Amino acid sequence: MAAVKDIFFDFDKFEIRADGRAALDANLDWLKTNASYLVLIEGHCDERGTNEYNIALGEHRARVTKQYLVANGIDGTRLATVSYGKERPFCTERTEACWQLNRRSHFLVKQR
Repeated sequence: MAAVKDIFFDFDKFEIRADGRAALDANLDWLKTNASYLVLIEGHCDERGTNEYNIALGEHRARVTKQYLVANGIDGTRLATVSYGKERPFCTERTEACWQLNRRSHFLVKQR
């Protein structure tokens, strides 16, 4: 859904960056005015690292994203998380610009 934007992470990190907070704040506004929607937050990584490591890192990314939304007023029962690690890349080129697009929390939104 175009109204809810992905957030991106630095390599090997799960801390929310300033640009991520700005995107999440915009997402918060939309989620607060559209309370009939549920959200699945997917944690993703770039291709570097083992499958196990990237699944754990993707879970951390999805979890901190959910925590931010809950701390700012979204009911946690509306939010679910899943980690895909490096298994569902958005971009498949082997460049830093591409890897940056894969290091993300992605939002899937559906009506209850």
